[in-house]
Amino acid sequence: MEKDERELVAKARAGDKKAFDELTRMYKDKMFALTYRMCGDRESALDLLQETFFSAFKAIRNFRGEAGFSSWLYRIASNKAINFLRRKKLLSFLPLGENPAMEPSYVMDDAVRNKELKQAMVQAVDSLPPKQKLVFNLRFYDQLQFTEIARIMRRSESTVKTSYQKAIEKLRGKLGDYR
Repeated sequence: MEKDERELVAKARAGDKKAFDELTRMYKDKMFALTYRMCGDRESALDLLQETFFSAFKAIRNFRGEAGFSSWLYRIASNKAINFLRRKKLLSFLPLGENPAMEPSYVMDDAVRNKELKQAMVQAVDSLPPKQKLVFNLRFYDQLQFTEIARIMRRSESTVKTSYQKAIEKLRGKLGDYR
């Protein structure tokens, strides 16, 4: 953690709401990007973002600082997103009427210009199992190191690398026509 971040965390742990607000400002965009990529629609991502920071605010006094504050937030956001995906999968089995119209997916980097490829990529990533999807998003989009992802997910680094490799293999299989 950087010195400024450490000071803000210490103040927030002591009950300083302004310090926590500053930490929220520092990390809201990264946490939103993760939740958006995980759930695929803006409203759900905003709900997950709010839940993430609410949970972090309630638990900030218990933050021990063994990992970085961002790792701790990623862990909270990741757990919220995985639980959301599990609930969504469970609810998909229940006949609740027509499915609402899907919102267009998140904007990807300009390096992927072909609209059809973008759509295929989004669908392929969305089809990954939740934990593989999380590992892929944290590594590919957030460019976190495997050691950091392992800390976030509370898994061994080798388990995280294996999940990432399996995700890549599945994506290659689904996107093989675009090579």
